[in-house]
Amino acid sequence: MVQTGEKLTSTPAERYLLVYMILVLIVITALVIVFFVVFQRRKNKLLLDKVKQQQAFEEEIIQAQTEAQEQTLKNIGWELHDNVGQLLSFANMQLSILKMQVSDEVKGKFKDTTEALSNGLKEVRALSRTLNNDVILNIGFEKSITNELDRLKRMKFKSAELNIQGERVDFKDRKHEIVIFRILQEFLSNSVKYSEAENINISIKYQGDNILITAKDDGKGFDENKVEKGSGLINMKSRAELIGATLDLKSQPNEGVELKLIYSLKS
Repeated sequence: MVQTGEKLTSTPAERYLLVYMILVLIVITALVIVFFVVFQRRKNKLLLDKVKQQQAFEEEIIQAQTEAQEQTLKNIGWELHDNVGQLLSFANMQLSILKMQVSDEVKGKFKDTTEALSNGLKEVRALSRTLNNDVILNIGFEKSITNELDRLKRMKFKSAELNIQGERVDFKDRKHEIVIFRILQEFLSNSVKYSEAENINISIKYQGDNILITAKDDGKGFDENKVEKGSGLINMKSRAELIGATLDLKSQPNEGVELKLIYSLKS
């Protein structure tokens, strides 16, 4: 610094040095910021990749469980149709032969047994069809639901109806038909076991690219805040997540249970 009177001035070298130091400070600050941003992005990417890997792993587990369950149900369906069905048919045939060999007075006593065997055979065959996914795909999604409701109406409910609205749109992935059918089957099974319902209704509403399915019974319902989440509800939700559907289950004591499922037909 050179003093001229009372005024202090700086030399050009000192000014250049000051500017240089400021630039160096700016560069260092910028590098620190860039490093921090890159570090955070990399960290977030790693965390996101980890979450995606976990989700993919869970989806694979659910997919494997679903496939195993479907194969098990198919095997049970085959056993019911081929083995149990044949045994009931044989018993019914033997009873008919025996009926022809007895007096008219005794024949009347065979009536209830014969009807019970015939009805049992029908129910076994109907149940075997709902357990076999090949049959479901063959007869169609809506017809499979109708058959299941008819079967349950004979067993339990006063009424069990299916209502269809809108113009039907085919599923892009027909395997998803099976998944949704199994969700509804789980709902119906719970209604039979727990609801004490007399009436049940399922509606299918086609809404362009989406399908809205609503299932409702008029049973005793339950308190959503108190009920324990059982395997049935867990299965329904995990199956819905597997195909990208949203599932909502609502209930209040003495107000029945309502299930709503929204599925994109583009999936």
